[in-house]
Amino acid sequence: MRLDTYDRPELHLGSYEFVATKDYCKDQKLPGAPAYIFMIDVSYQSMQCGMVRMLMKELKELLDVLPMENGQQSSSIRVGFVTYSNHLHFYNVKGNLAQPQMMVVSDIEDVFVPLVDGFLVSPQEARGVIDSLLVQIPSMFGETRETETILGPVIQAGMEALKAAGISGKLFVFHSSLPIAEAPGKLKNREDRKLLGSEKEKTILTPQNSFYEKLAKDCVESGVAVDLFLFPNAYIDVATIGSVATLTGGQIYRYSYFKEATHGDQLRGDLKRNLQRNVGFDAVMRLRCSTGLRPVDFWGNCYMSNTTDVELAVVDPYKAIAIEIKHDDKLPEEGQAYFQCALLYTSISGQRRLRVHNLAFSTCSQLSDLFRCCEMDTYVNVAAKQAIRQVYTTTPKVIRENLMNQCAQILACYRRNCASPSSAGQLILPECMKLLPLYTNCILKNDILLGGSEMSSDDRSWLMRSVMSMDQAASVPYFYPRLFPLHDLELDSPDLPPVIRCSADRMSENGVYLLENGISLFMWIGLQVDPSWLHEVFGVQTIGQVDIEMTCLPVLDNALSARLNDIIRQIQHQRQHYLKLTVVRQRDKLEGWFKHFLVEDKGVNPAANSYVDFLCQMHKEIRNLMN
Repeated sequence: MRLDTYDRPELHLGSYEFVATKDYCKDQKLPGAPAYIFMIDVSYQSMQCGMVRMLMKELKELLDVLPMENGQQSSSIRVGFVTYSNHLHFYNVKGNLAQPQMMVVSDIEDVFVPLVDGFLVSPQEARGVIDSLLVQIPSMFGETRETETILGPVIQAGMEALKAAGISGKLFVFHSSLPIAEAPGKLKNREDRKLLGSEKEKTILTPQNSFYEKLAKDCVESGVAVDLFLFPNAYIDVATIGSVATLTGGQIYRYSYFKEATHGDQLRGDLKRNLQRNVGFDAVMRLRCSTGLRPVDFWGNCYMSNTTDVELAVVDPYKAIAIEIKHDDKLPEEGQAYFQCALLYTSISGQRRLRVHNLAFSTCSQLSDLFRCCEMDTYVNVAAKQAIRQVYTTTPKVIRENLMNQCAQILACYRRNCASPSSAGQLILPECMKLLPLYTNCILKNDILLGGSEMSSDDRSWLMRSVMSMDQAASVPYFYPRLFPLHDLELDSPDLPPVIRCSADRMSENGVYLLENGISLFMWIGLQVDPSWLHEVFGVQTIGQVDIEMTCLPVLDNALSARLNDIIRQIQHQRQHYLKLTVVRQRDKLEGWFKHFLVEDKGVNPAANSYVDFLCQMHKEIRNLMN
């Protein structure tokens, strides 16, 4: 054994980090601290719905929570502000100015950055000027009648500003309508719900032109990520504009028909999480494998200009990249297969670093060993991402058949090679994969694949893009939601209550249940619920008095109210999105939407099977394969 093993991290640690040298930096220059640019749509719709007013108020507080390294006294991140409708307004917020200065860029065919000095500033040093700007923006555009917006030139301008400053960073784009103004990136309305679920659905789920994809690639090259915060009242074409977020490693948030009363907490929560997050910028990731193995396919929010490097303008703790590894040579039996994942990135303080993870896996020659060690959660994550990618190239029918065949083939392979002989009438499932049919059915009937004309194509595109970046911890409860009974809680327990199976058969009329899948949060209240429960939680006597418009529970002075609020807080803490609460009373019109998430039952869609029916169908398929 080497004598310096414990002096060198790479010889004894599975994960470690180095500070990178100039050779690993663009143009052999060490990077500066990254910046965040807030780009705010101030057209008529944004002003009317109250989004701009609320955002300005929140940003004032949120600039205090920008992420910083351990040991730092204040964040190194600089900030800049741009407003836009059909042209752009840049703001000089240099700390020594008495008032912020506005510069208008009306040439949107060939956008340029009107200032470098004073645009990107440290929020601590220029706080007075920034606060003054945030107060002025709502009144400056309060009377606007401008309804047409641009989007392409906005992102181009943000990218050029960061490029001019020679740093990487992130654009926070707050946008409210389809960009129909005459400008690069102009789009037309092509919404047609009848196509969803049909053979032609891919025509509205693929981008209508390549402008935004090309723009995203330019952003990745410059180390610029884009987060889209959308506030649409109508079609906004997420399928097209969403590319700038997904290809740069960013994220899309949606608040349809935004009103501060109903979406305020959600926007505040999402923004705070996003801004506080520790992230890496301008990242390149590569997976290396030992002999006989090679990575062949990649899924996630990233861009690949070649077959080996995963490029991410930003990387954060909530995104996962799935990688398929092929073995096309003999692996040593009883030996080990090795993987090294190396990520080169710029930290939030502007330090170029190299993070390395090393993994060693045992190899086996018996199928039974393989089935004993497989990882169901990862399978769910990857199978869903594979299916989403097929949406853009093939038909819903083919995707469904592929998923069902894959499930049947895996289980038939186990039956044929690993299970002890038994009668053909028995369904035999491997211990590690006994939930494979359940999860396969959940993916098949999920809105990412089955979403038809009852949803918009924007809803569908947004869900598909969200699932594409999810890690296992998020994708499993997304496909099989967690259902918590709330009417018989242990009041002194600090933990989440035990979950029950996602089926109406498990629920009772005198019960109250909380359902969450990482994107939606429902509280269902049965008609026969105990009036004292209602009084302690909502402060009302009857179920008819419960306010179904509320988006968070009231905080009342009793143990049950405190316990419920704590449960919701714990769930919120586990999720990257802030979950807006929807209260559903039994037999209300919203109940159908709630029941849609009870995934073990038969849905309203004729193509959706209940879990029991799907098991029978799988059993039949397996028997056919065996014969």
